[in-house]
Amino acid sequence: MPSHPRAFSLPEADPTAIGNVSTPPFAVLPDPSHLFATRAARLRAYAGVSPAADYLNFVAGLVEAQHAILPGLPEPERPDFETLERAAAYGMPPLDRARFTLDAAAETTLDRLFDAAAALPMPAPAARALKRVRAGGDRASMVADVLASSLPMESLAEHVFIAAGLQVHFARLAAGLDPRALVPVGDGLCPCCGGPPVASLIVEWPNAHGSRFCACGLCATLWHYVRIRCTSCGSTKGIGYQEVEGGPGTVKAETCDECRTYVKVMYQNKDTGIEPLADDVGSLGLDMMMQDGPYKRAAFNPFLIGY
Repeated sequence: MPSHPRAFSLPEADPTAIGNVSTPPFAVLPDPSHLFATRAARLRAYAGVSPAADYLNFVAGLVEAQHAILPGLPEPERPDFETLERAAAYGMPPLDRARFTLDAAAETTLDRLFDAAAALPMPAPAARALKRVRAGGDRASMVADVLASSLPMESLAEHVFIAAGLQVHFARLAAGLDPRALVPVGDGLCPCCGGPPVASLIVEWPNAHGSRFCACGLCATLWHYVRIRCTSCGSTKGIGYQEVEGGPGTVKAETCDECRTYVKVMYQNKDTGIEPLADDVGSLGLDMMMQDGPYKRAAFNPFLIGY
């Protein structure tokens, strides 16, 4: 078991299934009450040994702000029964980010996140960006940019704060779904919100020994995905692995010769403290190493945009 199981709503092992073939669950939903605290602690641990400590501590502070605003947030508007049934029948994500519109709960979440973030120590450019976001502007347009995983270079910092608020909102939405009702929606797409994985995990859980799960960078849902298969295009040809020489071997770049991209695979079965989004940020050195190669980063992480 991972050392932070409460960050996700892991299914209980069936004590009557001794001797049966292990069957991993298709989807594991986040537990927002522990997710962000776990993520922040992992980022702080990386900051303690990294030359990028200042940035890692800033991101950790922002994630701690995400955790701090959870109490008292209004309930989000969840999909109705018809939407859930239609999504399951047609292989669509029930929290379809392409159709998302801001509601009162999402607006409140963003406002509270911005207020909490204002108390954090941060570089002057980030503080100015946060001031601009709090002042208003085209919030709906920035939300659409984040949900499309396409951030304008001229306003990256503003979009990071928007993304942080949306992570809280979508994790809360995902936590209210029934994981048994989720279905595959396409290669490399989250069955909850339809987004790309930030990374994948090799886990050691009851009924999931050595299985792989993709991790959504927005709603934090995990979904089962076979190993040695590209999480971007689904190809099983030309899959390779690269890592930083001399490293612990717990985070590698899984490369694909078909689409010429890579997404990190993380071995939580070797390091139970791994948290996919935090470890993606903490392993920035691997991305730096990959920059000069033929493979482009496919995963979307708002906290790594610009690197």
